[in-house]
Amino acid sequence: MRYRFFLVIFFISAHLLAQEKKPAFWNDIQQFRKQDSVSFPGTGKILFTGSSSFTKWKDVQAWFPGYPIINRGFGGSSLTDVIRYSDDVIFKYQPKQIVIYCGENDLAANDTISAETVIRRFTELFSLIRSRDKNVLIAYISMKPSPSRQRLLPKFLAANLAIKNFLEKKRKTAFIDVYYKMLKTDGTPMDDIFLEDKLHMNAKGYAIWQKVIEPYLLK
Repeated sequence: MRYRFFLVIFFISAHLLAQEKKPAFWNDIQQFRKQDSVSFPGTGKILFTGSSSFTKWKDVQAWFPGYPIINRGFGGSSLTDVIRYSDDVIFKYQPKQIVIYCGENDLAANDTISAETVIRRFTELFSLIRSRDKNVLIAYISMKPSPSRQRLLPKFLAANLAIKNFLEKKRKTAFIDVYYKMLKTDGTPMDDIFLEDKLHMNAKGYAIWQKVIEPYLLK
């Protein structure tokens, strides 16, 4: 009996240890893999990847009729997470255009994270993509002025500007600025375009994004 008891404890401990070792958003990625195994969305399309502003845009295809879109936004991911899972959320789809929304969560994760850290992570992701595909179009959507992250807005602006300046020197890129379109005339974030958490957008917020993003998408 004692042997069986310790054997059960061993397997439970091993299972819990394996669970602990899984990186963040592991389950999200497994869900993507499962979806793809059932119905692979194809290649040569427009890929949206990044954090929860894309994750929650579940009907994004309906907002852009005529543009074949694959949405691979996941959880509250950071640029580091997108890099870690790039094979699963980018490269397997061989997209013709990659649209990235990410960076907010990097800065929100820790007060010691700076705009310089975000631009370094973004350039790492950019270089990784270019090393695999020199011709794919890369578009970055600026970090939005989330009211719940008011104290971080100066960092958002600094990181947005640095990424904009970086992309202006690169070919086949675009910087899509949604930040200022989401402000009231007094320069504060609009109140009625966010959900109750003051972080994620409602339909009014996505309507602003749709209008700003569409001119940059490949037909």
